[in-house]
Amino acid sequence: MDWLIAPFEVTFVQRALWGGLLVSCLCALAGTWVVVRGMAFLGEAMAHGMLPGVAVAALLGGNLLLGAVVSASAMAAGVSVLSRNRRLSTDTGIGLLFVGMLAVGVILISRSQSFAVDLTGFLFGDVLATRPRDLLFLLAALGTALVITVLGHRAFLALAFDPRTAQTLGLRPHRAQVALLALLTLAIAASFHVVGTLLVFGLLVAPPAAATYCTHRIPRIMLLAAGFGALATVAGLLISWHAGTAAGATIAAAAVAIFFLVATGARLRATLRGRSRGGPGTGPDPGRPRSGKNRAGRTAGAITTALLLVPVAACGTEADEATTESVPHGYVAGAEESASAQSRLVIAERSSGTVRILDLVTEEVITADPVPGVAHIADDGRYAYLAAGAETTIVDSGSWIVDHGDHVHYYRAQPRRVGLLPGSVRIAHSDTALAAPVLDNGSTALADRAALDEGEVAAGPVLEGAALPYGGHLLIPDTGTGRIQVRDRANAPVLTLDPPCAHPGGQAPTRRGAVFSCADGALVVTERDHRFTAEKLPYPAGITGSTARFFHRRGSDVLVAVRDSRVLVLDIGHRSWRPIETGPVTAATTAGAGTDVLTLDPGGVLHSYDPETGAETAQRPVLSGPVDPATPPVLLVDAERAYVNDPAGRRIHEIDYADGLRVARTFDLEITPDLMVETGR
Repeated sequence: MDWLIAPFEVTFVQRALWGGLLVSCLCALAGTWVVVRGMAFLGEAMAHGMLPGVAVAALLGGNLLLGAVVSASAMAAGVSVLSRNRRLSTDTGIGLLFVGMLAVGVILISRSQSFAVDLTGFLFGDVLATRPRDLLFLLAALGTALVITVLGHRAFLALAFDPRTAQTLGLRPHRAQVALLALLTLAIAASFHVVGTLLVFGLLVAPPAAATYCTHRIPRIMLLAAGFGALATVAGLLISWHAGTAAGATIAAAAVAIFFLVATGARLRATLRGRSRGGPGTGPDPGRPRSGKNRAGRTAGAITTALLLVPVAACGTEADEATTESVPHGYVAGAEESASAQSRLVIAERSSGTVRILDLVTEEVITADPVPGVAHIADDGRYAYLAAGAETTIVDSGSWIVDHGDHVHYYRAQPRRVGLLPGSVRIAHSDTALAAPVLDNGSTALADRAALDEGEVAAGPVLEGAALPYGGHLLIPDTGTGRIQVRDRANAPVLTLDPPCAHPGGQAPTRRGAVFSCADGALVVTERDHRFTAEKLPYPAGITGSTARFFHRRGSDVLVAVRDSRVLVLDIGHRSWRPIETGPVTAATTAGAGTDVLTLDPGGVLHSYDPETGAETAQRPVLSGPVDPATPPVLLVDAERAYVNDPAGRRIHEIDYADGLRVARTFDLEITPDLMVETGR
């Protein structure tokens, strides 16, 4: 056991161990996003982009770490600026900065007669020379990185998968990109002194890349990456001590070796599992790693074997659990999971009751059962509620999402008619447990959502007032007291909220809370840890009266309300109203923070307005003629496009609202699209 313990009895090796462990944790936080977002080239470029700062600091006798931070920050700023240039690809901008910064560094060094900069130390580091103050610096850097990671998690996650979605969710992708570059800069600048700029890339990429073979959840990837980095540090220092090799380079090589070991183990496990499933035997899975805890530590050889098998065993846990789950994560029976949203439009013609479902991905038009006398249509994101007289037909559009908070599953299936619900539905909201369609008389007809998903209508009680499912409860305005009541799923009172909401009108759920229109403003109800609070957002001066309905992209934190010749924009994130003078409006909506407000005027012209200044940014005629008040058009919006129906022209226009209201597609129909809703978003 002396060969294992003796190296770490030396003080400088102990400091090297602590330095390597801190660097491993720091690189795990930043490196996870490098791997997930495919930013390896950027990481490599920023690592070498520190050379000019280090060179200047060395020539002037300054602090090398400070020079590295300044140079890396300049590199990050340059990348951020060039990434906004549409004439250059991101890789081109990074490559130009990479070469430029590296060239400047070499020129500075070449001008020094004494070659004061130690290029070997800069490129390869000297982990064994780690000083106590270096450990304090690394500890402070790790704390800062942890704060950035926690605060920016949602924004980084949305940015990794869809920057446009991040924008519409109000997560400010440009700021998130800057914060992510700052995190990467911090990790590289703090780590280069330990393992060097040429080898920091190994700890930055190899451990997170290995962790992706074990799990797909970001927090778990970070934890596993830190563990793999720590294992590489211990193994690298041991090998370096006994073999006399460079410690920093050996640690980086160990990290890369762990990656290949994990990748090989994952492939071997999959192969053995496939053979086990295909054979007739019923014995244990030969691909499952066996526990060696009781025997680890008996001999030096056993310890070595355990160290090498840790990466494989770590990845075996979640992978094996996944194979033994009876229902895979996010699985929905009878549905096909997709990589992106599978949006559909449910369209109805009033005169004939004809119903069509337009698949916006395949452009297929699906014929659904007619609903004679249909006069109104509503949706809850998946189901369309077609009201005709005293009853409403519920149609499953076959397109929906399953939201797990940190990620989303997209599903598609064949549309189907579910059944009838008594009453005429005007607005519909639902969550995973309850569907709460609001009837034209102001009451709410509850229905079991799980039964709907199985193709049946299990009607519940009819509640007085417009109920809104939120936070596992029901929110119901009491028109008598002017307060919002919180009730449980059995309709038992839980809490009455203050301040009051006089003459409650429209309501809408958002990611930041449930919003109710009141006579003097909007009431925002939020829930955290099963505690409900309410906050009043007063109207701007001179505006009174509740609005009948809010319009917005489903889940967005920015909503609009139409008031005669102007639109009121409500930003929940900023807790503010903004009036926009638009002239007469027949329809209005918005996709969320950072996007324009869209309005349709009586002449059939679509307009877009800057929500900050109220200035008109674009306009485009989209209808065949002036709006018929008897059949007003519908204006819908999602994270990428807006949709306007043209009943007179028997068509639907898809509008790219981010490109000057460009008409991206036009769908010609054989029916009059009087009524329209969008599902699957």
